[in-house]
Amino acid sequence: MSSKSEKSELQSMERRRFFEISAKYGFTAAVVAGASGALLSSEAAAQTAKEEKERQRAAEHAMTVATAYILGASRSYPIMQLDFKENVQNATGGKIYVKLAPGGQLGAGGALAQKVQNGTIQAAQHSLSNFAPFAPVVDLINLPYFCGANQKFVNLVNSSAWKSEVDPLVEAKGFKALWYVVIDPRVVAMRKGGKGPIKTPGDLSGVKFRVPGSKMLQQYYRMIGANPTPVAWGETPSAIKQGVADALDPAVGALHVFGFKDILSWVTFSQAVPDSQVYSCNLEWFNSLPGDVKEGVLFASEITAQQNLAKVPAARNYAMAEMGKAGVQFYSPSSSELDEWAAAGGYQRSEWDGFKKELAGSLATFGKLEEAANDQGRLYVHDA
Repeated sequence: MSSKSEKSELQSMERRRFFEISAKYGFTAAVVAGASGALLSSEAAAQTAKEEKERQRAAEHAMTVATAYILGASRSYPIMQLDFKENVQNATGGKIYVKLAPGGQLGAGGALAQKVQNGTIQAAQHSLSNFAPFAPVVDLINLPYFCGANQKFVNLVNSSAWKSEVDPLVEAKGFKALWYVVIDPRVVAMRKGGKGPIKTPGDLSGVKFRVPGSKMLQQYYRMIGANPTPVAWGETPSAIKQGVADALDPAVGALHVFGFKDILSWVTFSQAVPDSQVYSCNLEWFNSLPGDVKEGVLFASEITAQQNLAKVPAARNYAMAEMGKAGVQFYSPSSSELDEWAAAGGYQRSEWDGFKKELAGSLATFGKLEEAANDQGRLYVHDA
């Protein structure tokens, strides 16, 4: 039997076992068993299920955490949901039991943000771009070359300026931002048969660039010479295949997780905007917790955020290796080429002043945040 068919048979066995354990012990027990490699052992699966049941029974509070990503996604997209579950349970001394809802079971993106806001679920992961319609101030991160590099993003969201200027506006909308997830900057990914490599903005002339609903990203791609083409995320693979769009911009990890490797030719690390995520929590639920439990949730969030930072380069390397096997090539612009990108569309240009005033409240407040993004804090993260 070929190794490919062996792999396929093992996967279908694991799937069957997952459904069996899920039916017998519940979904979360099956999830934890799968993550710990215990699916194929009845004894280990039963032990895992017993531990989960005991944790659930002993807990005083239940916390559903929903994500759009399957549990294995952290290998190339460091969303860290299992780590977060474990950390919350341990840091609260078992007073919270975390029930995971991965893989889009309860929705994705804006749908999850809405469920957190109205208290249907306690917490969820979603991109800052999808968070922006609910808490507009976070859209500041989409200003090109403001905090596109991982380190600048980490400096910014962990700064006292962000905590004093941004967090209160997020909380006014009913959310508690627990921790910000670093994935990597958005890229310029070209479809097979298109131009490549894209080295400078001049190479994007006439390129139909798939954009999400963000007005800011649409303006940026227009400024650097591309033709912004709004396409819903679910329709993007077929749009790229059919040439309705020539390029798209998620981080490499996202391109890998969502199966784009066979339809792309070149990926350029243009570092304009972070493809970042946040775990948000319903503020009313969070505030209802006893003081020690709240402290535990915040400490768990800090621990998981640091685990995420350590995972970023490993996840990127895995995604690049897998995409490279499919023939995708990668280009890192030189510093002078990056200067061209920033000069053509960067946040320092007057075209962005309206966004800065609207989102930050004033250019003076934006100046504080700009200083924070450029001020190295205590946390380090690797940049592509």
